[in-house]
Parts: sequence; C-alpha cells; structure tokens
Amino acid sequence: MNTPIFRKITLQAYKPGRSFLNKKKKIIKLSANESALGMSKNAQRVIKKASDNISKYPDGKFKDLTSMISKKYNCNQNQVICGSGSDEIIQMLCQLFLNKGDEVVVPEFSFLMYRIYAQIVGAKVVFSKEKNFKVSNNEIFKKVSKKTKIVFLANPNNPTGTYISKNQLLDLRKRLNKKILLVVDDAYFEYMLNKDYKPGLELFKNKNNVFILRTFSKIYGLASLRVGWGYGSKKIVDALYKIKPPFNVNKIAQVCAIESLKDKSFIKKSIKHNLDWAKKIKNTMNLYNIKTNEIGPNFFLLDFKNCKYSANFVEKKLEASGIILREMNSYGIKNCLRLTIGNNYENNLLLNKLKNIFKNV
Repeated sequence: MNTPIFRKITLQAYKPGRSFLNKKKKIIKLSANESALGMSKNAQRVIKKASDNISKYPDGKFKDLTSMISKKYNCNQNQVICGSGSDEIIQMLCQLFLNKGDEVVVPEFSFLMYRIYAQIVGAKVVFSKEKNFKVSNNEIFKKVSKKTKIVFLANPNNPTGTYISKNQLLDLRKRLNKKILLVVDDAYFEYMLNKDYKPGLELFKNKNNVFILRTFSKIYGLASLRVGWGYGSKKIVDALYKIKPPFNVNKIAQVCAIESLKDKSFIKKSIKHNLDWAKKIKNTMNLYNIKTNEIGPNFFLLDFKNCKYSANFVEKKLEASGIILREMNSYGIKNCLRLTIGNNYENNLLLNKLKNIFKNV
C-alpha cells in the first residue's frame, strides 16, 4: 500500500533533557530546568477536586485563569492568551506572522522551539552571534533585513543562563524596526533578583509590537500539565484566538495554574531555595575551574574549557551515579553541560559526587 505524499521535513526535531538511564531505576534528573520544590500544595489540593468532572470540555477561553493573571500582573485580561505550554504560543505566533521566505532572528544559542516552529512554516532562521554566551544587540541588528518579521529573545536565556539588562532590552526595541515583532520570553523571570534586570511584561505592557511569553512549567512546577500564557496587542491576541485549538489547555491545568498564582509563600520559598543553592553550586564550580553564568535563573551553563576534565567525562561519571545533566551538543555548544538546581537531597548528592570526581584536583 502506498503512503500518501507529504511535505519533506528537513529540520532537526527538539531533543529534550534525558529522563532515564539504562539499567538505572533511581535517577536524579537535573536536565530540564524543572521546579526544585515541585508544585504548590494549593495546586495539589485542587487536582482531585478538578478531576471529579473531567467528562466536560474545559473553558476554551480560560476566563478564570486570564482573570487571575490580569489581577496578579495588573494587565488587560483581553490581551492574555493561554497555551499548552508557552511553546504552543510560539507555534501560533509563527503561524500568524510568518510566510515562506520571511526571516526570523534568534540568538545562536537559544530555546530550540523558536527555530523549529519558524522552519515548519517555511521561514528562514537567521542566527545572531553571542558574546561570551550573552545576547548582543549589535549582532542582532547585523542580521535584521527587510525580510525580518520576528526577533525571538529569552531573558534570561536558555540554555546559557545569561541575561540582558533593562536598558539593553529597551534599546533593542527602540532601535529595531517598528514593524518587526519582538517576542520576549520571560520563562525564568521569577528567579531573577539582579538589580539591572526587568522582565519583558513590566517594560512592554503597553507596546503593540512586543509579545511576552510566560510559563507555569518552571517555578510553579506544572511542567507535565502543559500550561503557559502570552501577552500582547489585542489585535494580535484576537487573531491568535482564531487559530488556536478549541480546548488547548485542559481543565486541571487551568485550575492548578490559578491556585499556583495565589500561593505567594511557595514562590517566595522557591526563590530563596534557588538563590541559596545557586551560591553554593557556583562556589563549588569555581573550585574546579568550571566557568558558569551569573547567579540568576534556576540553572547554570557549565563551561569546562579551563577544567581538568571534559564535559563529556564529567557527564558520564555523574550518569554512572544516576545523575543526569543536559548535554549541550544539540544546541551547538561544545564542552559544556547545563545543570538544573534541584532540591536539597539532589544538590547535596550532586556536590558529593563532584567532590569524588575531582578529589585529586
């Protein structure tokens, strides 16, 4: 039987952080930038209640969730749209804005889904160079052309962990052609205590040519429920509602997201945990000549350039102990690993294993 002919797909599929190891039943997964403390107890309590009535479709317009988002972040409810993870909103933005032959500019080391969704709709992805793993405005401007429709930027950036300052971000929007959509991904903004940092939503709430992405997969610990949201011009959001799947965010995800937004103490605890452990981990990496990004998000890019051992050697040693870090070859970054900050047990075990690896250093 002949298979109907379909369009040839030449792009490289997304490769997530590994979740298992052969012959290892118990593993510690520090490869996907997930919440160190799990999810809010408030969210845990509502899961059972919400699951009592799963035979009915969820609210396709997310009225309760968008209302809660607008109250918490003092923004217009009519300019909020939710997705099955923020990556679905990236997909919809690419479908809405891009045609074959259009161009998208992304930093060379950035979240892989920006390039994947742009390529799926036939756009050309143009990579701007980074300087010491940090986004450069000037390098972005070098790549902008008359065909550029979108510039994607995560701040802080995944997988490098670096960020650009409030002033640099404002400068980028000011100097960029007004007809180009700037998409600012705030996925890790809650962790950022750096004085010169400001999240995209705070800076561009009233800008029609900036679109903000946010997620419940990171600090809120709802990664498996797949829920994110976006904020932008009402014209853009209205158009996105026309093309989005009818019931793209399930009911349990919506109620858990609402309860998570209410739990300020959980977020405060998560931020403190992240900061305390980030300091300890960074100090340890310095001992072994492993260079990292500044303290900020819930992960580090570990650069082994000046280290006694290679990234591959350390990765294999850790995996032998059941600890998984994120390889960086799929991002085109050599001799580096990405480390998610875990819970107390996971972090202590990691540091002990590293001590054993580097005991002769």
